[in-house]
Amino acid sequence: MEVSESPSVPLPEDALVQPYGPPTWNLDDPALYLNRELSWLEFNQRVLAEASDRRNLLLERVKFLAITASNLDEFFAKRVGWLKRMLANDARTRTVDGLTIAEQYGLVISRCHAMRRDAELVWRDELLPELASHGVRVVRFSELDGPARQRLREYFERSIFPVLTPLVVDPAHPFPFISGGSLSLALNVRHPASGQDRFARVKVPPNRPRFVDAGDLRFVLLEDLIASHLDMLFPGMEVTEWQELRVLRSAETGAPGEEADDLLELIESALRRRRLAEAVSVEVTGQLPPARLELLLEELQVTEADVYRSEGPLGLHDLFQLASLDVAPLRDPPFTPAVPSAFAGSGDAPEFFANIRERDLLVHHPYESFDETVVRFVEEASEDPAVLAIKATMYRTSPDSPILEALIDAAGRGKQVAVLVELTARFDEANNILWARKLESAGVHVAYGQPDLKIHSKICLVVREESNGVTMYAHIGTGNYNSRTARVYTDLGLFTADPGICGDILRIFNLLTGFGEQFRTDVVLAAPSNLRTSITERIRREIANARAGQPARIILKMNALEDFECTRLLYEAAMAGVQIDLIIRGICRLRPGLPGLSENVRVVSIIGRFLEHARIYYFENGGNPEFFIGSADLMKRNLDERIEVLAPVRAPEHRAQLMELLELQLNDRRQGWRLHDATWQRDRNVTDPGCQELLLQRAPFS
Repeated sequence: MEVSESPSVPLPEDALVQPYGPPTWNLDDPALYLNRELSWLEFNQRVLAEASDRRNLLLERVKFLAITASNLDEFFAKRVGWLKRMLANDARTRTVDGLTIAEQYGLVISRCHAMRRDAELVWRDELLPELASHGVRVVRFSELDGPARQRLREYFERSIFPVLTPLVVDPAHPFPFISGGSLSLALNVRHPASGQDRFARVKVPPNRPRFVDAGDLRFVLLEDLIASHLDMLFPGMEVTEWQELRVLRSAETGAPGEEADDLLELIESALRRRRLAEAVSVEVTGQLPPARLELLLEELQVTEADVYRSEGPLGLHDLFQLASLDVAPLRDPPFTPAVPSAFAGSGDAPEFFANIRERDLLVHHPYESFDETVVRFVEEASEDPAVLAIKATMYRTSPDSPILEALIDAAGRGKQVAVLVELTARFDEANNILWARKLESAGVHVAYGQPDLKIHSKICLVVREESNGVTMYAHIGTGNYNSRTARVYTDLGLFTADPGICGDILRIFNLLTGFGEQFRTDVVLAAPSNLRTSITERIRREIANARAGQPARIILKMNALEDFECTRLLYEAAMAGVQIDLIIRGICRLRPGLPGLSENVRVVSIIGRFLEHARIYYFENGGNPEFFIGSADLMKRNLDERIEVLAPVRAPEHRAQLMELLELQLNDRRQGWRLHDATWQRDRNVTDPGCQELLLQRAPFS
């Protein structure tokens, strides 16, 4: 049994109140709510566990280690950056779990350092030797034979040396700026005659392969190759020592009260600030000499608690390069996404849209093709002379997005095209700015989300002139309009011509491109207008049904359960006897299994080949179940601070498909972790296929 325990506040005696009769719980007690930051770190620990799991093929394990490192870097930039900002404001502020910001920061840094150490040990003690046993070796430059060293020396002189810039620190040269996430060599350079020492820095170029191919599946780390040729960078000097150095910077770029002529200008300004944002972590290999440590602390404005000492190598996210090696026995076999029969059998645009008009279509990515369904929906609309208008949202997309290219083509054909671009999608701002300008220059009507109200919904609307008048067609998805991530994220999409759903989507677009204080929806649930109240009403309905002895069950599949009010209400439902099943990939504040409180709550987290990203909401409704899919998690930001959409799924065959998916994941013993109070557990002895493998075998679904 594999166990991962999340630090949590112990339950105090007064959390359980028993004045008369059966015990009751104080649902406002902070001890009942797991800490958001620590809960997310437990998710990343589950990802790291996949790197050690020998049931996974070797290069897939390398990939999971790279994902763990990449996730942790992003966590430092986003959440540690936020914690440090909050520390500066009021370290005594408490969140709903009862911890002060200062307490959270201390626990988070300790947990992050432990996770970094775990990741290093997995690489050094497990993956590196196993790769070598399969002929894939990471070696030192000095260990290569003569011909191989000569080849790499020539490669260095031709392709690496011209890119490098040695920077020394002395009275004439200030301490160099170190960009976030970049890898550097920190050197001590000594003048042989005077014996004078100088600190120097050489940035390891990020646009060169980190693992340099030495032939025969042998690889040399780029920093090792550079360090082996430092005499070319500092001729006549002695390099007495070198260490790897890496700095992570905060992604918090907000400037309260800042104004700009337009939002695009504001976001561009924020991106420039992010590059210069405060350092939140410093990683070094080995032990820094006291004088060198003091210099780094002073120049980077960090404390010694922010320094992590590693045995190296740093930047394990670069292991994606090795994970992509074409060594078939060590990787999951490739698969071709299936094309649902409703899409495979449709010919030209009239037939394509007729299929959607006749019945709703539900697709499940990546098992079913994103390109042959969602991309085709937009491409058919672009080329179809009968289509009058296309409206779409864009949160995250790929640099080569076929959907946005199709929208540009549609504008060129004279159609009315409107795209809502979310410029503040974290770490995708630059890509979104480029697309926004490209769309505008092509004649597309481009509007932006507000800084305090992100457009997170995944919706697209097509307006078509038909023989009986204008007909609208909508796509509502759980994932981004991104062909690249659609190959590795599990998401759902609903195609419909239902007038109620399409009418609601049209009203949402009109509000976003126009002017108004609020919008009304009759069929879909939308934030920030009615999503929170609609979810609350449905949970309370299940509570009433349970108390009346009627069937009562809630199943929620999502990325995160973070909102305090929703978590509290789920506790209330559990105490009333509602069966609650949660499939939560990441953050979960609720503590299942507490006697008299959450005994009938089951929490499962699926970690596997694909990133679980779909959101499904199920309410038993007294035997007349309701299903919704969409973009929203139960997080405060999704419910109150974003434009989100959940659409009902009504077709009996689609509801059966969703229920089969939910039950498959709830009962998965191979990929499914289970939360018991504050501890995640999984049985590593199960060899049966996990839910994702079974779904690959079953596709297509329609």
